[in-house]
Amino acid sequence: MTNKTNTDFTFVSKPEIVDHYAGKSASYGQLVWRRFLRNKGAVVSAIVLIVIALIAFLAPYLSQFSPTTPYPSQSNLAPGTSGHWFGTDNLGRDIFVRVAAGTSVSLRVALVAMAIDLVIGTSYGLISGYFGGKVDLFMQRITEILSTIPMIIIVTLLVLVMRPGLVSIITAMMIVGWINMSRIVRAQVLELKTREFVLSAKTMGEANSKIIFSQILPNALGQIITTFMLSVPNAIFLEAFLAFIGLGVPAPLASLGTMINDGYTQAIVYPYMVIFPVLFLALIMLSFNIIADGLRDALEGS
Repeated sequence: MTNKTNTDFTFVSKPEIVDHYAGKSASYGQLVWRRFLRNKGAVVSAIVLIVIALIAFLAPYLSQFSPTTPYPSQSNLAPGTSGHWFGTDNLGRDIFVRVAAGTSVSLRVALVAMAIDLVIGTSYGLISGYFGGKVDLFMQRITEILSTIPMIIIVTLLVLVMRPGLVSIITAMMIVGWINMSRIVRAQVLELKTREFVLSAKTMGEANSKIIFSQILPNALGQIITTFMLSVPNAIFLEAFLAFIGLGVPAPLASLGTMINDGYTQAIVYPYMVIFPVLFLALIMLSFNIIADGLRDALEGS
């Protein structure tokens, strides 16, 4: 038997493994935030919305002009005259301050609409979709009845009973404004409750409330947030439309809808009276829509 030395063998060299990862894993919220920041349109829209919000809530308090007090001696001034950046209306009121005050009304309506969607629409959709059967059938008949009543009829009836203003508009939204959200949430729940993780939670005997809030709601959150953001411009447009036809906030309070209504009759002679409120209304609605699209893409990982 011959002796073998080390030269008779060739050792296979193992490649050196280099760990290039030195950071911490990002959470789902951080990933969504990074994806959102990569969407330049959504970021710009968010900045525009923040600037408009600051103008809306600060300008009426920092300006020397009142949004409701008339100054007949300064009526129909062109933009930039005597310190009036957007000019004045036929009563001498500063249009910039009135646009800011009207924008704050629209944004408050938007926040209320989001809260209504969150509390009523989401809860209604979760209960209807999860329990199904007779519960779902009964709850869906209610939404079908309410959805057949036009919003304008509801608000008109409320105005006959209540004083025109934000309270009547908000009450109308509480009656029918949550229906679209409830339908979207219900559709998500109907799809999610057949997934394996929900079925396993039921098999393990977890309570229905825990399954809804710990298993189903987090997985439907992306669609819910997107619907929130898309409901905001609809609520703003509704308030402006109702104010335009005389069912909004009463005079002399400022609203984008009332300013458009006051300005369009003089648009040929004084176009700036209608241009600026229309511009702010368009920017708000467009910004919310672009932000909603950006959030949807970020939540879906695209």
